[in-house]
Amino acid sequence: MGWIDTHAHLADPSLFEQIDAVLQRADRAGMDGILCVAVDLETSEQCLQIASNHPAVRASVGIHPNYVHQANSLDWDQVVRLADSPRVVALGESGLDKYWKDSPFDLQLDFFARTWELSRQTDLPVIVHMRECESEMLHALALEYRQKPLRGVMHSFSGRLETAMSCLEMGMYISFAGMLTYKKSVELREVASRIPLDRLLVETDCPYLSPEPNRSKRPNEPAWLVHTATVLAEIQGVDIGVLREATHQNSLRLFDRWNAHS
Repeated sequence: MGWIDTHAHLADPSLFEQIDAVLQRADRAGMDGILCVAVDLETSEQCLQIASNHPAVRASVGIHPNYVHQANSLDWDQVVRLADSPRVVALGESGLDKYWKDSPFDLQLDFFARTWELSRQTDLPVIVHMRECESEMLHALALEYRQKPLRGVMHSFSGRLETAMSCLEMGMYISFAGMLTYKKSVELREVASRIPLDRLLVETDCPYLSPEPNRSKRPNEPAWLVHTATVLAEIQGVDIGVLREATHQNSLRLFDRWNAHS
């Protein structure tokens, strides 16, 4: 039972231009699966194409909060159509972001709500992006939780312990990426130590967030997941094999379409 990278932007040009080599290195590093995550309609289509051509890869479809202002009136309809594709196992990434200022926040909220409605219609889990908006995110999630317990993951989590606990209570999983390995991330490692093993996921968020000892290298890639996983296992106080099996099973439980059309 190998690792599953639950968040990789394989459609990014830095990875796509060497996709065969990237996937070969991932296989040698013990990767069983990779979720290729979209940020807009174009990458939704590209992720689906990559997943269709590579047996270990699955796709998400969706529109990232930093790109919603670029979406035309038909883009969301196309995302909805793509969500029915057999190789699609998740929606997103979607969410809220107050770090970048390009997308009006009301528009971000609109697309986030649309994504959760589509999740309820399709039973696909949501990959959630959150940056510098923890209170706003918790409010938005609470509104969705009133309708139905949430199926999704707080990806590349970097928030407070209280936020993580609230997300867990609403049904979410928590995923950690390369920043967990950074020397300055003391508080984040404390948060990670408190997440139940059966609600943990691990990811690269490549080509971003290269983990130590490769932090200065670009692009990040799925083969480097093991560096983050090693730190996460130490934080959790478990053998790395135990973490590998737990996060593998957690991934298949959340993204439960994964093996439906393998």
